[in-house]
Amino acid sequence: MGSGCKARLIAVILFCFSGSTALAEQKCSEDALTVRGDWGQARFTVEVADDKVERAQGLMHRESMPKSAGMLFVYPEEQTIGFWMKNTLIPLDMLFLDSSGTVQKVHSNAIPLDTSPIYGGDNIQYVFEINGGLADLIGISVGSEIQHPSIEKDYASWPC
Repeated sequence: MGSGCKARLIAVILFCFSGSTALAEQKCSEDALTVRGDWGQARFTVEVADDKVERAQGLMHRESMPKSAGMLFVYPEEQTIGFWMKNTLIPLDMLFLDSSGTVQKVHSNAIPLDTSPIYGGDNIQYVFEINGGLADLIGISVGSEIQHPSIEKDYASWPC
C-alpha cells in the first residue's frame, strides 16, 4: 500500500467513521463544528473569530494546529471576502461558505507567509480554516455543508 493510500485510509478511520449515529446525535456547541458531504462527516474542535479583532488575528503566529482543529471566521452578512497568509506559519485549507453554511469554494494549501490575496468569491459569510491538504484528504469540496451554532437556523442548510 502506497503512502497516499495509507493517508487516505487514516482519514477514513478518523473522519468518515465519524458519520456514525454517535456523531449525528452530538449536540451543536460553540467549540465544535461538523462538516458533511457525499464523503461522510468530520467533526472539528473550532475556535470562532466573530469580531474584527479576532478575524484580523486569525491563525497568525501559530507554529502548529491539531489535525482535528480549525478556526471559523464569522461575518455579520454575506460579502466579498479575501484572505492572505501574512504572519501565518502553517499551510491552511480555506473553505469559503455562504449564509447557509454551504461550501462555495475550497482554497487548498495556502502558502505560509504569502501576502498574495486569496479570494473566496462574492456572497461569503463564513470561512473555515483547517490544516493544509486536509480538505482534499477527507473529501471536503464545493457543496459540503457545515453545522455550527453561528449559522442562523433560518438560513442553515444543516441547522443545529
